Amino acid sequence: MFCCLFIYALFSCLFDEVVLEIQTSDSSALFEVANRFEKLYGGKVYVGLRIPDADTGSRQNVDMALVTEGDAVVISVKNLSGTVSSGIVSLKSGSWNCESGNKHQTERLPDPVMETKKQASILESYLEQRGVALPEGYFSCKVVLPNPNLRDFPFDVITYNQWVQQKPEPNSMFSGRLNGASRGGKKEMPESLHQKLNFILRTAPMWDRLELEGNKYVLGEFLELIKGELADIWALKNIKRSKVSHLIIKNISLFGSTLQVLYSPRDYRSEGTSDSEWKKVTVRSSTEVFFRLENSTKVRKSKLSSIISLSLTA
Repeated sequence: MFCCLFIYALFSCLFDEVVLEIQTSDSSALFEVANRFEKLYGGKVYVGLRIPDADTGSRQNVDMALVTEGDAVVISVKNLSGTVSSGIVSLKSGSWNCESGNKHQTERLPDPVMETKKQASILESYLEQRGVALPEGYFSCKVVLPNPNLRDFPFDVITYNQWVQQKPEPNSMFSGRLNGASRGGKKEMPESLHQKLNFILRTAPMWDRLELEGNKYVLGEFLELIKGELADIWALKNIKRSKVSHLIIKNISLFGSTLQVLYSPRDYRSEGTSDSEWKKVTVRSSTEVFFRLENSTKVRKSKLSSIISLSLTA
C-alpha cells in the first residue's frame, strides 16, 4: 500500500513538472513575442486578456493586443514545433494537424487563424460597449508561430524567420510592415481615441502574471493563499488582489533564507507606481504562494524564493 502511494505521489510530481514546463514554455514564448513587437513598433502590448463575450456569457482568452499610433492588432501566439503543412490542414473541419518531430505524433488543433478572427471580433465588440469604435481599417488580427523548430506551415501566419528578421521602426503600422505596404492615405489614430483605447485595454480583465527564475513566465490566477510561518503570514496579510497590483521578490541574506517582498498598493487612477509608494516586508524563503494555471483547475504552489515578480489584475 505504501509503495503504491509512493509511486502515485512520484508520478503526480513528475506529471506536474511536465505540465508546468509546457505552461512556462508557452507563456515565455508569448512574452518574448510581446517584447519584440513593442520594440519593433513603439506601441503597447497587452498580454493575457480575458475579454467578456456577450453572446456566451463567458470570457474569451486573447493572447495579446498591440496598440500603435496607426492600428490595433489582436495577436495569437502558437508555440508549435514539427510540421504543419498546407497539405494536411483540414479546411473543412477548421483545424490544423501538427506532427511533432520528436514523438512522431499528430495533434489536431482548432484553426488558429479562424480562432484569432473570432477573438478580434469579440474584442472589437467589447471596445464598442466601452465607448471605443475604431474606424474601418484600424483593427486587424494575426497568428505568430515563433518556434524555430517549426519546419512547414500554412499561409497567413507570421513565422519565426519573419518576426526575428524585422528591424525596429517605432510608430509604424503593424499590418503595413508585415504586408509590405505603406501608410498610403491612412491617418494616425486620433490622440483622444488612442488614449481611451489604451485605458480600456489596461483596465480590461487579464490573467495574473508570475515571473519565475530563468526568465520564465506563467499566466493564471493568484489564489491569495499563503503558506508559511505565522509571523510571515501576518507580515503578508496586506497582499490581497484588492489592495496590491505588483510584487517583487529580492534575496537579502547570504544563504537565501530571508527574502524582501516589495509590493505596490493598487491605484486605479494611474498606470505606474513611484519609488516612494512601494511597501516592503521581510519573510522566510520557505513561504509559499498558490497559483492556478491558465485554463486549468490545477493549483501550483511555488516558494517565494523561486519567484521574481507577480502582477495581479484588478
